[in-house]
Amino acid sequence: MNKNFSLEICVGSIESCFEAEKGGADRVELCDNLFEGGTTPSISTIIYAKEHLTLDTMVMIRPRGGDFLYSDVEFELMKKDVEYCKKIGVKGVVFGLLMSDGKVDKQRVKELVEIAKPLDVCFHRAIDMSNDYLVAGRDIVDCGCNRILTSGQANKAIEGVDNIFSLQHLLGNKIEIMAGSGVNEDNVAEIYEKTKINAFHLSAKRTIKGNMIFHQKNVSMGGVDSVSEYDIIQTDCNRVKKVRDKLTRLFL
Repeated sequence: MNKNFSLEICVGSIESCFEAEKGGADRVELCDNLFEGGTTPSISTIIYAKEHLTLDTMVMIRPRGGDFLYSDVEFELMKKDVEYCKKIGVKGVVFGLLMSDGKVDKQRVKELVEIAKPLDVCFHRAIDMSNDYLVAGRDIVDCGCNRILTSGQANKAIEGVDNIFSLQHLLGNKIEIMAGSGVNEDNVAEIYEKTKINAFHLSAKRTIKGNMIFHQKNVSMGGVDSVSEYDIIQTDCNRVKKVRDKLTRLFL
């Protein structure tokens, strides 16, 4: 595989991990609760991925959905999760913390980076919720992170390409900038052309009908009206391969 670019797949299950692997991804970001933007997966999921995948595994460290201002108890949980990931030897961890005024919480980020060493550390899309995008980028570099995942302070990366380009231009080779949110086989070439970054993050998902024959139509367990309890959201290896093939041609 061409190594002038990196392709990371955001996965919410072990089955999705295997699909990402079959499609030719470089690594996975292992999460739970993708509809909340991703939270920390279970210990058993992390262990299984570590034992059965050939791909590098980045683990989301996020104790809940919602904002990125965490209580003292939540921060203690994050520290313990990072310690555990380091103990079992995953490739890296993914987190992001902000203060109430929208600045990067540099003190806590630095603390987690120190705990994680020598693991890779990615600061996730919390940067897109910061009060000053470029200042936040410099702060993240100061904290010692290896990578920033960003949509350029837009809902989708394709809409935030100008900001992503500005961040890449500002930070240069001090840190890897990775585009994420809505990246797919139809827009990855345009994102590359407009940002000149070489790292891409996507879910490449599809909806699979579950095997339940009986459907209880009067009850919703998940609380998300647009998502059926009888559908399974899973990474599609064919979509991963399409993105990989497009990137391979771009980076020839």
